[in-house]
Amino acid sequence: DSFWHDIPLRPSSGGEEIVNLVTEIPMYYTAKMEVNKKARGNAIAQDVNKDGSPRYYTYGTPFFNYGLIPQTWEDPSLKSSQGNAGDNDPIDVMEIGSTQLQIGSIQPCRVLGSLELIDEGETDHKIICISLADKDASRIHSMDDLERVKPGHIARLIDWLKRYKTTDGKPENALAQETPTTQSEALAIISETHERWRKLCGKDGNSYGTLPGAEGFFLSTPACKGVE
Repeated sequence: DSFWHDIPLRPSSGGEEIVNLVTEIPMYYTAKMEVNKKARGNAIAQDVNKDGSPRYYTYGTPFFNYGLIPQTWEDPSLKSSQGNAGDNDPIDVMEIGSTQLQIGSIQPCRVLGSLELIDEGETDHKIICISLADKDASRIHSMDDLERVKPGHIARLIDWLKRYKTTDGKPENALAQETPTTQSEALAIISETHERWRKLCGKDGNSYGTLPGAEGFFLSTPACKGVE
């Protein structure tokens, strides 16, 4: 099965604000791991630089778990109000709990809000959530709760997103806005990217063939285009 396509968007129980998180990069890992959109089964593998060398984060050690929400897609044909195209990936997640999650693990996660990164001209939403298994999950239900329980954590996330490429000689990233979205706004973003995934997989009642940007994607999975 595919981490991207065959894991449901949400667990079988829980409210709308609960989504499934697939962990790609555990807390404290510096290797840039991600689902391979073109490999059979969409396995998680280390990203590479343009010269083919393995990619690592060099801006300190990540203090959060990083992953994706399955059955989502940031469609590059969809432009933001600022004219930036989707980054052609499943939507990203920063999990702000206190426990390192294992690579490839699937955790129910409560959506708190999001940040919109502008990365080299592309829209790259970062959903912020907390694993329901975390010790603080019962106390953190919103971005306001996060700031109350973990003062300064949001500022650290913003700093990381803006500056993590600067140690590789690249300029700072920009954010569409410096303040996170609300939970409801983040859920609307997730819903939009889920509908775009359904379009990618031909689940919306139309037949588009291969969509722009999706050339070479592995989509032959039970929950996407079916097993060939």
